[in-house]
Amino acid sequence: MYLQGASQSQLVQNLDSGNKQVVVAYGTSLTERGAWVGHLENTLRASYPGQVEVINSGGSGMWSQWGVENLDGRVIQKEPDTVFIEFAINDCVARFYCSVAMARKNLETMIERILQANPDCEIILMTMTPGNQYPEGHSSHRQDIEPYYEMYREVALERDLMLIDLYPLWKELQDKDEARFLSYVPDTIHPTAEGCSKVMTPALLSALGL
Repeated sequence: MYLQGASQSQLVQNLDSGNKQVVVAYGTSLTERGAWVGHLENTLRASYPGQVEVINSGGSGMWSQWGVENLDGRVIQKEPDTVFIEFAINDCVARFYCSVAMARKNLETMIERILQANPDCEIILMTMTPGNQYPEGHSSHRQDIEPYYEMYREVALERDLMLIDLYPLWKELQDKDEARFLSYVPDTIHPTAEGCSKVMTPALLSALGL
């Protein structure tokens, strides 16, 4: 399941109607340093000149509690029309002691506050890479990541939000061709620019209807 929700994003529908749009990408280092954000911005600007502002509000090493605490300044005050959210990859890092239930509460809080500020805002949830390189005891050790991603799927389904479910793509590649996977995601967490362009960005653009 790579896409859940509408067949075309509200973002693209609004742009096709000639409306200017503000897009905020909010998440971890996979957002802050993720080439996919620039790829998305370049595609949108090429297709809709002068209509789109893309703001990267990611934070390296951060998790959903940080997402809640910084939501006003990094998201709501930007007055976005579309917000991408991904924090699950770090919520499962052992040092944060963040249960799936806590991760869900934080995600739901972010969604509710964004919609309180703008009920018409489109919220798009994302699952990311496996992030399974580091062993137990390492500061970046990730507990079982799949329940955190499954929670994103559940919230998207319950709230009728678009979900761009990239984890199955990355996990399939890791399982079938580990060498190529590691060339795209050397630490199993952060995709390179090439990794984004080969795997992540095409899936993202297709899901949005671009």
